[in-house]
Amino acid sequence: MGFHMANNLVAKTDNKIIIHDVFKPSVDRFMSHNREGSSRANAIDIASNPKEVAERAAVVITMLPATPQVESVYMGNNGLVEGVRSDSLVIDCSTVDVLCAKAMASEVVNKGGKAVDAPVSGGIGGAQAGTLTFMVGADSEDTFRLAEPHLQPMARKVWYCGANGNGQVAKICNNMLLGISMIGVCETMQLGVKMGMDSKLLAEIINTSTGRCWSSDTYNPVPGVLPNVPSSNGYQGGFGNTLMAKDLRLATNAANEAKSTVMLGALASQIYNQVSSTEEYAKLDFSSIFKWLQQGSGVPDRKIKD
Repeated sequence: MGFHMANNLVAKTDNKIIIHDVFKPSVDRFMSHNREGSSRANAIDIASNPKEVAERAAVVITMLPATPQVESVYMGNNGLVEGVRSDSLVIDCSTVDVLCAKAMASEVVNKGGKAVDAPVSGGIGGAQAGTLTFMVGADSEDTFRLAEPHLQPMARKVWYCGANGNGQVAKICNNMLLGISMIGVCETMQLGVKMGMDSKLLAEIINTSTGRCWSSDTYNPVPGVLPNVPSSNGYQGGFGNTLMAKDLRLATNAANEAKSTVMLGALASQIYNQVSSTEEYAKLDFSSIFKWLQQGSGVPDRKIKD
């Protein structure tokens, strides 16, 4: 995700770009990609740690896998917060728990900077095309307006969601619904195929009927129904089962804290935890639930009772 997002910043802005990644091959890949026929290659520099990035850049954008990595990058040795300046604007695009988002924003503000949480939706395809949806939590609309121009080169839509942490609230609510809907589409398509329906025909019917949803009409989980989606590429790429399991845990944890009932969300979380715990499925796209169901993995044979 971060690779493609940063590429859009290089291609669509005149800003100097300072990058850091603890995984050196990612840096090498990014530099190699932007040297090939790019007039902006000289606008990219490499920092040795997150602190140096914050010291040298007025605007810092982070994209990390989960809460532990965010806490380490922000608060660890030579961490980002150590380098925050009075004119710093720190934008975290990671998906983390709400308490982490609020805490990291507070640490930045305590150093005199401004901070927003801005998780994204749209997947790798959206990151590559610059069509992500950003859900932004900020302490004021003025702070949001400062961040918005820096997100636009990577975005189709940038939403102001309210206070710090509300970007994460919007993201985990969206992804809880996404996980539930993907399981529903996988079960539906599996049932229809097993009962003799042509998968493409069934998908076309659903996509022009009341069952229509993104998991069916844009990201269908059945191989061969749609081109250029993970299901038609062996479930490679896309949004992994492990990441969906993480986001659903964030949603159910938030629901417990808010005393909100999320029965389907909790069930979806259990299913993705089970799927992502196996080596075969951990790194496959989250639409591979269809394949998992077809194989009967973890699903006992049973008859439906009236």
